[in-house]
Amino acid sequence: MHKADIGVYGLGTMGSALTLNLAEKGFDVAVCNRETDWISDFINEAGALASRIFGRDTLQGFVETLKAPRVILFMIPSGAPMDAMIDSVLPLLEDGDTIIDGGNADFNDTRRRFAELRDKGVHFVGMGVSGGEEGARHGPSMMVGGSDHSWQQLRPMAEAIAAQFEGSPCVDHLGPDGAGHFVKTVHNGIEYADMQMIAEIYGLLRDGGGWEAKRIGDMFASWNEGPLQSFLIEASAAALRTVDEDTGKPMVDVILDKAGQKGTGRWTVIEALKLGQSASTIEAAVGARSWSSYKAARVKAEASLAVAANSDLPTQADLQQALEAARILAHMQGFEVLEAASEEFDWSLNLARIAEIWRAGCIIRSALLDELAEALSGDNSEDVLILAPALINRLRATMPALRRVVAASVSGGFAVPSLSAALAWHDSMARGRGTANLIQAQRDFFGAHGFERIDREGKYHGDWVR
Repeated sequence: MHKADIGVYGLGTMGSALTLNLAEKGFDVAVCNRETDWISDFINEAGALASRIFGRDTLQGFVETLKAPRVILFMIPSGAPMDAMIDSVLPLLEDGDTIIDGGNADFNDTRRRFAELRDKGVHFVGMGVSGGEEGARHGPSMMVGGSDHSWQQLRPMAEAIAAQFEGSPCVDHLGPDGAGHFVKTVHNGIEYADMQMIAEIYGLLRDGGGWEAKRIGDMFASWNEGPLQSFLIEASAAALRTVDEDTGKPMVDVILDKAGQKGTGRWTVIEALKLGQSASTIEAAVGARSWSSYKAARVKAEASLAVAANSDLPTQADLQQALEAARILAHMQGFEVLEAASEEFDWSLNLARIAEIWRAGCIIRSALLDELAEALSGDNSEDVLILAPALINRLRATMPALRRVVAASVSGGFAVPSLSAALAWHDSMARGRGTANLIQAQRDFFGAHGFERIDREGKYHGDWVR
């Protein structure tokens, strides 16, 4: 029997696209799916690539088709389905085989599975895949966590199918156990913030300036030629320029203003809080999506709640620079969370390399990542990313605009939660002396928690006036 280089279980959108990508790059792929009638249809539609794809309608037949040591990529829902699949496939595997979870999984589950399977001689990989269907088919950005052994098995195939940036594949082995899935989670958190900030600029122009969708889309398209160049700006411009065939209206104007979420943004915030970090721009974006679900309440509240009347619209130059500043700050927060997790879990994450593999193939790819990669590498790195010299210069140039945009938004009654969170974080970091001294005094006053002094070491209690 001819043996395949890799197996892909799960022929949904992403699994199908990755399979075709692998076959196109010269690898033989065994495929299987829970709904077995999908298999033949998929192979029939693969065209010239079908000769490299081997369909199997049983799990045992699927596993037996693979070269040893086996590499199996599962593109199935995370959580309980993945645990059930491991229970089913494990008796069919041998020492040295590798299981890859390519979904958006909770990294805590990945760490547990890694440890459990390691004791049974099987390697477990958590691999974050970004880029959507198009990326999976023609070159995604991939974040791999697992053992060195599993990376050596996977590496030739992963590097072949990954997106390329100036000849460098946008994939790497980032660390053991849950490192890959954690990095993908934070990637998605930054994505939440980036999308929300763009939407806030859109809302200011629509509601504060009365701009039509196409005009905003044209402006975003022009911004995509400069420092804001990114996939999300490009996508937003395209979305705003698209016309609904049924009504002749801009497509965005016939879309309900309620946004869903699958949990990765929320996971980023939860893990950031566990690590004692601020991910306020991401938290604001997650909150905004939650608030969007209160559509009926918001419609009623609009008629009842008074809002400020000032509607002076910031200049286009200010809006552009404000978005530049806020995006820099949101990315900084994401990388601070990654750094904290690296220390907590002993992952030794290479932050500069993470920025590099995000430069192509993934949803948050942008020109900014070049600057971040440089700031995070070698002698240019700082204990806190916000102190990197090149980024400080960018912030000095753009923060005045962010301040003016947030002030105008507050004055006009326009909600800009992520832009506001970015400004608040910047201003908190920019104050050598904050206000937590009063908080420590309050805690000692009512709970005798003690406090530190600025003039001598030790823990003290105050003789408070009662």
